[in-house]
Amino acid sequence: MVNVGYIEMLLSVLCFLILCYWIRKYTSPLITNWPIVGMLPDFLYNAGHIHEYATQVLKQNNGTFEFKGGWIPNTDFIAISDPMNAHHILSRNFANYTKGPELRDIFEPLGDGIFRADADLWKVQRKITHAALHNCKFQPFLERSTWQKVEEGLIPVMDHVSKLGIEVDLQELFQRFTFDIISLLVFGFDSNSLSVELPIIPHEKAFDDMEKSAFTRYIVPKLYWELLKWLQIGEEKKLKTAWDLFDRFLYQSISLTKEKLSKRKSSTEQEEFNLIKAFMAEGGEQTDTSQKSNKFLRDNAFNLMAAGRDTLSACLTWFFWFVATNPTLETTILEEIKEKLSDNGKLIRFSSTEGLNALVYLHAALCETLRLYPPVPFNHKTAVEADILPSGHPVPQNTKVLVSFYSMGRMHEIWGQDCLEFKPERWIAERGGIMHVPSYKFTAFNAGPRSCLGKDMSFIQMKIIAVTMIWNYRLQLTEGHPISPKNSIILHMKYGLKVKVTKRFD
Repeated sequence: MVNVGYIEMLLSVLCFLILCYWIRKYTSPLITNWPIVGMLPDFLYNAGHIHEYATQVLKQNNGTFEFKGGWIPNTDFIAISDPMNAHHILSRNFANYTKGPELRDIFEPLGDGIFRADADLWKVQRKITHAALHNCKFQPFLERSTWQKVEEGLIPVMDHVSKLGIEVDLQELFQRFTFDIISLLVFGFDSNSLSVELPIIPHEKAFDDMEKSAFTRYIVPKLYWELLKWLQIGEEKKLKTAWDLFDRFLYQSISLTKEKLSKRKSSTEQEEFNLIKAFMAEGGEQTDTSQKSNKFLRDNAFNLMAAGRDTLSACLTWFFWFVATNPTLETTILEEIKEKLSDNGKLIRFSSTEGLNALVYLHAALCETLRLYPPVPFNHKTAVEADILPSGHPVPQNTKVLVSFYSMGRMHEIWGQDCLEFKPERWIAERGGIMHVPSYKFTAFNAGPRSCLGKDMSFIQMKIIAVTMIWNYRLQLTEGHPISPKNSIILHMKYGLKVKVTKRFD
């Protein structure tokens, strides 16, 4: 009788567990707040596809979700994809939502540059950066440098892999290209990482290592990475090594720039423009001859390189994946190039004004890429004071808020029922121009006072590269090559973009 009782009890428990599993799988929310550990088990279980998972959770919760980390300290946060809440956080109540001390600790290597700064320091940095990027010499220098790298770097490499019939990782090529370009723009010299040999450039590798370490800091408890830092082991040791190496590159480049500047002052040779020189001119008292001057220039140079390298290469990678898998897209863009930018069957160079105004469909396709795959997939903020969002959700003081730009590009309420489709046409107005979408809905370039200062610069560079690539080459995605977003600060492809290249015109 006792044994039968135990069996009945076990069967009852088993049936109950099966019923709970069935209810959870088919009827319950995607995430459960468990005792003690909170929502962390579901979060960790879905970490491999976290952006898609977060999107589904936000859809199920009308665009605003309060994550609870249980008893584990500093793990609670509010996730946002509701455009009105995003507008409130990024614009209307901007002063109340800062980067916060936690994010500043994570991105420690960036120093006091614009991306890590808050309050008055951020205002100073933004003013100086704005002045440098709007210098009358900058845009011609940008266009000239981009064309130079296309002709001396990108085309020779593409011709080489086409001739050999070998596979190439376009993501790696674009990362090398943009690293060389941003080195040119900031310091006036080419790192030459994009060449036929695809050499290993130590300071470029150090840059990648720091990005990986920053993401590790972001996802693990602060006490854990602080312990690793104190012991100088694991990922923190790698960060220190990469940080030191990249700093040597930055300080040597600054010293070289100052040396060249000093020599040119005593000669009649015309001075060449670069952004470090512009910062020297705009920095005022911060750019004296002291070590503080070099620290100021180092921080700004690092932030510019972070902004100009990975965000641009990430967008180009996703864009060319769409091109390689969508023949209609490729044909439409090619026809637009033929109509607007060719003469007697040959591609002509175009200025930024001509390019931005003439290539409407290409511009729309780039916007659509940025909508679905924003290079920075989320924005981290911390509430200075308690607040209430337009949706009615309370935000306690010091609460972390994550605005998911990735999820916002996939919300029916913002983009319609076809939001998961790649449709450049959604960006084209009836009269043929690009349709304006408010920045709090199209958040690829951030929104509000911290909107990206390099937006126009990015479109110029992407168009020059896209036109050159599509006009000259056909891309075939390697069969069976997996495509998925990488869990990182920047929305790279996890496995790169492997393609075969053939020349369009032999």
